[in-house]
Amino acid sequence: GRDYFFVSREEFAAIRDRRPSGFLEWAEVHGNLYGTSRAEVERLQAAGLDVNLDIDVQGAAQVRAAANPVTIFIAPPSIEELGRRLRGRGTEDEETIALRLAGAHRELQAAGVYDYLIVNDDLDEATESLRCVVIGERLRRRRNHDGKTIELFPDTSASPP
Repeated sequence: GRDYFFVSREEFAAIRDRRPSGFLEWAEVHGNLYGTSRAEVERLQAAGLDVNLDIDVQGAAQVRAAANPVTIFIAPPSIEELGRRLRGRGTEDEETIALRLAGAHRELQAAGVYDYLIVNDDLDEATESLRCVVIGERLRRRRNHDGKTIELFPDTSASPP
């Protein structure tokens, strides 16, 4: 699910300015402040849950600097198709759409630094690709067993003691 916690600008600044910051990442976008609560992410991870963040490339860079995330860039098939989709929603004016398309063009330049790239050409295929990434990452040995590395097949080539 998506959980949003609304706080005043003053509360936001106090959380942001803690050391370490109370946010894994934060940004001001179109006059609004957005941030990802470090405590909430840690609480969910401690409960053994996968935490998915819907953030921009600047936010992803901040999270990479603070943690060891698996990053997935979900891209439209083209800028033109993204424009068609945005217009099809009927929720934004042309000026806002133009700003979003310009931002998307800039963000697409950063796709190469992500661990995975999923092109959202077909929703069912993109969803299945995302599901496969999550399953694959859950199975990675380095992420299993609460971060403890285990050796399933010890090296038998060494001489016994």
